[in-house]
Amino acid sequence: MKIIQSKNPSELGTVAGKAAAELIRNVIEEKGFANIILATGTSQFETIRQLIEEKEIDWSKVNMFHLDEYIGLPLSHPASFRKYLKERFLDKVPALNSAVLINGEVDPVEECARLAELIKKHPIDVALVGIGENGHLAFNDPPADFDTEEPYLVVNLDEPCRKQQFSEGWFASVDDVPRQAISMSVKQICKSRHIICSVPDRRKAQGVKDSLEQAVSNLYPASILQNHPSCSFYLDEESASLLSPATVK
Repeated sequence: MKIIQSKNPSELGTVAGKAAAELIRNVIEEKGFANIILATGTSQFETIRQLIEEKEIDWSKVNMFHLDEYIGLPLSHPASFRKYLKERFLDKVPALNSAVLINGEVDPVEECARLAELIKKHPIDVALVGIGENGHLAFNDPPADFDTEEPYLVVNLDEPCRKQQFSEGWFASVDDVPRQAISMSVKQICKSRHIICSVPDRRKAQGVKDSLEQAVSNLYPASILQNHPSCSFYLDEESASLLSPATVK
């Protein structure tokens, strides 16, 4: 695991986006295509911005999945992650080979089964992820399920997670935040060949500290990334502010 610290979110996104682009290009050169995961949320704004600016990726050879989606939230809602990816990424790059988006408006059990069949056929090469203020990975809030082999799950969102979604401005009130979502499982995320974890901002500092300095535990879901053979954490000065010097050396 590597830790790369930048001064601010913009610089972080530039460095992380360039690193992700290089990995994607290398995989395409190696095997002719790449399967990727894109994360959403405010923490990913700058990383996705940089990824879009990378001109030497043949997007027609890329298959994209994403991490999670609220159950029952329409595509038209500002907080829809399908809407996020369409407006912030898919509409701004050349057409991908495929983009597999999670539909939270259909039967969630059937949707999990549909997604599972697709991702089993497309082992992930490069995953772009973030972590939550509560240390969650995707919508796997603590205590996260570290054991399930199912690629996608129906999960309950805890109160800190729902408060984060409200505070980021996606919803008018905490009560408006859905209580359930479809989420990629922890094991499925960790099956990715390479992981780029972008985590800016002071409000993520405790989650970052727990993820990197606590023992691996489902009480700190993103701590599982300590065990990944090719995971890089991209932090800024604020998100790294609680880390001990020994961690960031």
